[in-house]
Amino acid sequence: MSGPRRSGDRVSEARLVAFEVLEAVRADEAYANLLLPARIRRAGLDRADAAFATELTYGTLRRQGYYDRVIELAADRSTSAIDPAVLDVLRLGAHQLLATRVPTHAAVFEQVALARRVAPKAAGFANAVLRTVSRTSPEAWRDLVVEGARNDDERLARLESHPEWIVRALHAALDREGRADELHALLHADNASPRVNLAVLPGLDVDTAEIDGFEPDRFSPVGAAADDPIGAVEASSGRIRVQDEGSQLAALALTRTAPVRAGERWLDLCAGPGGKTAVLAAEALAAGASLVANELVPARAELVRKAIAGVPLDVDVRVGDGREFEPGELGAPRGFDRVLLDAPCTGLGALRRRPEARWRKSPSDVAELTSLQGELFDAAVRALAPGGILAYVTCSPHTAETHGTLTAGLGRWNGVIEPLDTRAAVQALSRHPLDLAGSPETVQLWPHRHGTDAMFIALVRRTGADAAGSDAPGADG
Repeated sequence: MSGPRRSGDRVSEARLVAFEVLEAVRADEAYANLLLPARIRRAGLDRADAAFATELTYGTLRRQGYYDRVIELAADRSTSAIDPAVLDVLRLGAHQLLATRVPTHAAVFEQVALARRVAPKAAGFANAVLRTVSRTSPEAWRDLVVEGARNDDERLARLESHPEWIVRALHAALDREGRADELHALLHADNASPRVNLAVLPGLDVDTAEIDGFEPDRFSPVGAAADDPIGAVEASSGRIRVQDEGSQLAALALTRTAPVRAGERWLDLCAGPGGKTAVLAAEALAAGASLVANELVPARAELVRKAIAGVPLDVDVRVGDGREFEPGELGAPRGFDRVLLDAPCTGLGALRRRPEARWRKSPSDVAELTSLQGELFDAAVRALAPGGILAYVTCSPHTAETHGTLTAGLGRWNGVIEPLDTRAAVQALSRHPLDLAGSPETVQLWPHRHGTDAMFIALVRRTGADAAGSDAPGADG
């Protein structure tokens, strides 16, 4: 990434950092949640400027589709006809003008100065577009943006800055629960800044009384918030981690759905980057179980090792394709007693944390991922010992990835596995009752309803001893 020169017209360091991250996200497919903290540290931003850079970056990425429509109307041309770097400048300016308290003159002046650094000949164009944006109220822009929308899904897609295919998918997922009327609230929650949530790994003797502002989560028995969450993590020697409450519930649903027998063998089939693995490791340590963590990508396997560093358990971290292994190779010749399949997915349940993901995914990704999910599901079932429990988890509420993959897997393994009452398992471990809908065999969490990522959880159990010898989907055991 070239980035703007740091000379000439004055542009605040926070705006420069935000622009550089947006440019890297667009040009290099960087991940904002990984790049932004590094750029903030490199620039030496203080707390206030770091917060401003964060708001500019995430706010602009979340509302990118909406701002692009505003820019097209203000510029009287398609965004495809605007230089990509200049478009990033305009998006940052639109966010400041329409969604922050930044004074109009400051937003326009600094973004024009930034445009002059990026593309000197485009400064006049940027000035004209941003001044046009500033002359119309945010409320009036909302009306202009939705003009010509053909249906409610398209109108909400424009207003709440989601691709229309994602809006339709989320609508279908809520409709399956009889909660289609919550769609607007869900899309709005996707555009809100989530709090930094913590997982206090269980059984590791963490003194939470020393953590300022420590407040237990509503649902997860190991989750919490704090006044300085990053400071709490840094001071914990790996015993406290940043982790969404929904991810914690998904891991705990597997470990706490039934009493653990000493000597159980557990498998995390797709472990990277290791957040759920860390919860499993702490639970295994307390219960006298062993844990194998498998990850396809070596770099992500290294992240798993770092994630579990604070748990004094000898976890066997393997690198390999989760579809191609034998349980005996991983130290479990009779199979594993508990398997977590946190399946690769579209990630539509974490759009508030990874806002750029909504602009990178397409409907064609779903078919490819559901095929992979099915293959991994089969591998997970084959890895189960008689009576073993599988947790099928996705961070996507797309029904093809959730109920579609699950139903197909249950059909292929008819007579070999059976669904469990996942709702009862999750409610039993939750601090407070969860508002859940749909089948009791599955749990779908939602950001607007539960304040979590939209995690899907389904527990299934392999039936008797005869089933353990079955290798092929569809076998009757």
